[in-house]
Amino acid sequence: MWAKHLKEDALFFRKFLQSPGTVGSVVPSSRFLVRQMLSPVDWKRAVFVAELGAGTGILTRDIVRRRAPRARVLVFELDDAMRENLKDEFRDCDIHRDASQLKEIMDRERIPAFDCIISSLPFAVFPQELRQTLLENIQACLAPSGVFVAYQYSLQMRSQLAQVFDDISLRFVPLNVPPAVVYRCRWKDR
Repeated sequence: MWAKHLKEDALFFRKFLQSPGTVGSVVPSSRFLVRQMLSPVDWKRAVFVAELGAGTGILTRDIVRRRAPRARVLVFELDDAMRENLKDEFRDCDIHRDASQLKEIMDRERIPAFDCIISSLPFAVFPQELRQTLLENIQACLAPSGVFVAYQYSLQMRSQLAQVFDDISLRFVPLNVPPAVVYRCRWKDR
């Protein structure tokens, strides 16, 4: 087990050095961050789940453990090596490349809407145009009663998320490298 974690940490660190604009951290998320990310989801009722920016699968493992038997999980990871590892480990999940194609894939797969969308995407390092495209896709794909959960390392995204969602709560996770802020976003009346 430790050998697998060390291998994943090394892959993650190498990918960060190669492309800090798409890999937003030097190490995968801590178990404390994973817990805060997944706690707002009603796993008994979530039928369609999307994970954006899965990396080495730290969150994916817990999503797969918690999901209901009938739930369908779509996982997005841009990095080719990480995506191939995800395909090998999570054969019962649908693995895709580009999170900006969320709406297109949802329509193609005839998914009515996602009950939750969980994001590890490093929005802060993305150009504004890409951030906007991603948020428009998330807004178009999330069920009216759904939840969007994302973590960032700053409060930079708060005002942009407030343009999309009217109910945003924040959780600070100090036991992560670096410490993170978890955004839990919903609509009040939709």
